[in-house]
Amino acid sequence: MLDTKVDLIANGQGVGEIASTLAANGQLNFGQMRPFIGRDGNTYITVYKGGDPHKADSYVTKPMNTNATLRRDEWKQLDEALLVASRYRLGGVADLISNGLTFQLGNAMGTTMLEWHDVSDSMEATLTMDGITRGDGDRPKFRHGYLPIPIIHSDYEINARVLAASRSLGNPLDTTMAEMAARRVQEKLENMLFTDTTYQFGEDGTVGVSKIYSYVNHPDRNTVNLSIPWTSSAITAAGILQDVQEMKAASIAAYHYGPWMLYVPTAYETVLDDDYDVEGSNLLTIRERILKLGNIKGIKVVDTLTTDNVLLVQMTPDVVRLVQGLGLQNVEWNVEGNFLTKFKCLTIQVPQIRSDQNGKSGVTHLA
Repeated sequence: MLDTKVDLIANGQGVGEIASTLAANGQLNFGQMRPFIGRDGNTYITVYKGGDPHKADSYVTKPMNTNATLRRDEWKQLDEALLVASRYRLGGVADLISNGLTFQLGNAMGTTMLEWHDVSDSMEATLTMDGITRGDGDRPKFRHGYLPIPIIHSDYEINARVLAASRSLGNPLDTTMAEMAARRVQEKLENMLFTDTTYQFGEDGTVGVSKIYSYVNHPDRNTVNLSIPWTSSAITAAGILQDVQEMKAASIAAYHYGPWMLYVPTAYETVLDDDYDVEGSNLLTIRERILKLGNIKGIKVVDTLTTDNVLLVQMTPDVVRLVQGLGLQNVEWNVEGNFLTKFKCLTIQVPQIRSDQNGKSGVTHLA
């Protein structure tokens, strides 16, 4: 099985292969990491010169004095495999993108740490009859924090014999490994939202420590006790509805009023398909009844969410956003002094779970 790694860089130090290279060299040029063999047998790279990135005339082809493994069309086949992998059931990150909860980095490879700010409530309106009386002066308090910007990547190889056979026989390049690598990278990004793993750079208690939290381990999330698992024979449809209502109440108590997405583990998917009122004439499933609650946008099943954990997340940028630097890319990676050529599928993206200065969060965790 392909391994997926998360590289972090901070304070000029890198953890991981790509991060160490970036920290040592100061930059990585992805155009130079995608060399292709031209029809004349020479090596070329495609360089972005500016303008609309979706137009062909925004790019120029330049010769390069190095070796290449793939032809241009073979690179296209690898990149198309990334689109196939994006169709798998990975909904949490897709929700952030579809709801516009993204923050674009201007220079992905040059940004190893994102400095973010929030501001406290300040200023109060004064009620007077003449409008002359001065109100109480107040200054907002700014707080800053740091979010490490990771590089998520998975390595794969293309067998030289298979590559030669595909060329001689005119068969398409086998892109199975590229597709698997892309899927592993996307799964890792999804896991950063829904699993109890904290990615940290620096030691606790030291200056400059920074962490990447998920929905289920952010320290400011609202927590609600799950008294009866939804798969238990003792749970009722009304009990499930009450759990969701308690989650809503916890979010509202933290001054977050929706709209919300409800995320449930795989084991709860069929539970939500049961009838809500088996004896009544109004036959609704439990899922349909929950969706009748105010400001719940939808319900999604998350395969990486562990059993008996349910999340209610407000879909606004002050609660969560996806920091985007670089979409899924295939690059060529030389190791051992160019004696061995591998390929990497990588992305620079990280979910950022947020709360206000009073520790109020729009994420509610039922467990």
